[in-house]
Amino acid sequence: MRAVVQTVSEASVTVDGEVVGEIKDGLLVLLGVTHTDTAATAQTMARKVYELRILDDERSASDLMAPVLVVSQFTLYGDARKGRRPTWQAAAPAEVAEPLVTAFAEALRARGATVQRDGFARTCWYQAPTSAPARSSSRSRRPSPPSVLFWHSRVVSAKS
Repeated sequence: MRAVVQTVSEASVTVDGEVVGEIKDGLLVLLGVTHTDTAATAQTMARKVYELRILDDERSASDLMAPVLVVSQFTLYGDARKGRRPTWQAAAPAEVAEPLVTAFAEALRARGATVQRDGFARTCWYQAPTSAPARSSSRSRRPSPPSVLFWHSRVVSAKS
């Protein structure tokens, strides 16, 4: 499982001209799922994302009860190492990914988060003006827990 996390002053997802999810002052999470991910992976990633200290004064979304907008993003598993046409073979198919994206969102809710979602496997447009130059990328690998890379004006690495 891979997540790109961005702090936002506002963010929304639109499907077929209708806003299906929107937040203010929170986190936008682009979430990719691979074939080997499980519900346990979703639980671990939800904890990492919700407790990631990238908001003001090094606080987390958990500390501030900041909302989270989750957008499924199979393209996080794109591979363009060969040629100019990427492959998404490492991305889980929709029937595998959708329940795990839902499990991730439910794990966030279980931690007290207000969560909005995208329209899974539908053409979605999302808007997210940033509130600060902070972005983070989390990746889970077997057998180690997810690792986190955090950017805030310069690259700083942090591992759990």
